[in-house]
Amino acid sequence: MAGKPGRTRSADTDRDTDADVVVVGAGPTGLLAAGDLAAAGLRVVVLERRPRGTGNLTRAFGVHARTLELLDARALADELVGKGTPVTRLRLYRRLSLDLSLLRSRFPFLLVTPQYEVERLLERRAVSAGADFRYGTALLGLRQDADTVTAEVSGPEGSRSALRARWLVGADGVRSTVRESLGLPFPGGSVIRSMVLADVRLGDDPPRSLMANGTGDAFALVVPFGDGWYRVMGWSRHRQVPDSEPVALDEVRRFTRRALGSDFGMHDPRWISRFHSDERQVPAYRTGRVFLAGDAAHVHSPAGGQGMNTGLQDAANLSWKLAAVLRGEAPDPEALLDSYHAERHPVGRTVLRSSGAIVRLAMARTPALLAVRELGGLFLTAVRPAAARALGQVSGIGIAYRAERGAHRPAGRRAPDLALTEGRLYELLRQGRFVLVTPRGAAAATEGAPAVPGRLIRASWANPARRDTLLVRPDGHIAWARD
Repeated sequence: MAGKPGRTRSADTDRDTDADVVVVGAGPTGLLAAGDLAAAGLRVVVLERRPRGTGNLTRAFGVHARTLELLDARALADELVGKGTPVTRLRLYRRLSLDLSLLRSRFPFLLVTPQYEVERLLERRAVSAGADFRYGTALLGLRQDADTVTAEVSGPEGSRSALRARWLVGADGVRSTVRESLGLPFPGGSVIRSMVLADVRLGDDPPRSLMANGTGDAFALVVPFGDGWYRVMGWSRHRQVPDSEPVALDEVRRFTRRALGSDFGMHDPRWISRFHSDERQVPAYRTGRVFLAGDAAHVHSPAGGQGMNTGLQDAANLSWKLAAVLRGEAPDPEALLDSYHAERHPVGRTVLRSSGAIVRLAMARTPALLAVRELGGLFLTAVRPAAARALGQVSGIGIAYRAERGAHRPAGRRAPDLALTEGRLYELLRQGRFVLVTPRGAAAATEGAPAVPGRLIRASWANPARRDTLLVRPDGHIAWARD
């Protein structure tokens, strides 16, 4: 059970703990947070229930532009892109065609790559930075007081022990033990049952890189991993069975033919799984010294491929704030840590709604809903600003946080990869610090700028015509701006 939530001191320098931060869960969200915190010089312990080396063939297969930007700020994006398949156009429901090259990003595409490739890079970075990984170790429960969190754990041989840390991050998935230990509800329900995922070989290449369609009785998605394997995801209204019901390749062939007109000669599956998709969100992302991120905080339909991406963006938002507090650099520690929930909870709620709308349209069978889908597809295909807005939402580059009252635009928005005299912005962000961008050859006007945790990186516009000043946070969002 959770104890009384503690208040934050200006600096957590007491070393009478086993770790500064315990991260529960070594999926993408936990790995990014662990790597960031360890790179900041903090003592990080990662608890993972799975044994070391356990394969992780999971649902996620797409990395969106905003996530690639965050990986670029950690010197990982280019390597990941080299192993995946960029998709530049999304064609859905036959009529809807979205051109990802409209994205104003260094990565104007959806990168199709299995989740385990993302995890491999993030784990390598975290290990290199000094994070202590403890595989085969399960969290049993936790308690907290004013200064510490104590995690009760069970080791590989069943031995029990306790870990004391300053803070704990729960990134342990939809069945989160951290969330349950805090006694937090996870309201919501199932949006779709008896979904099927499969990794298969195809005898015939699909005519497009990404194919998706729904007929009302079935829908299917086929995407290439680029190594000869294809991910197939689908659903049939005529095959609604429990998750425990076995799945045969013939079932995958049937719903793919019904939705896409062909099964493309699929054969030799390496993995087939049945699952149901929930829409749920925890009401509080922070409880005292414990934070929730990723699927532990929110879960939704896989439509739009936003699950893993949203979790990684949660971690990027939280990690720099927690590091600033632990290093004693935050002018107002409580406000900074509370801003994690204030900024990320609305994003999670929006993702629940948008992904839910996509999957409901895929399942549409009434004339009214089919007409909405048809007209919506035509509208988004024909009207560029509307398409750009939709792409910004799904890709993450359109996500903005609430700025202070009276703040200048573009405060709160995500910063693109600005060209600076010192190099690209996201290369400078690899230092995990705020970046102040000022006009060339002029003193920066910073009156009214917020106090910045820790050392500030100063840079100048590569374009001498730019006369504005920007203060960019370590997660690539603009904290403050001035003309």
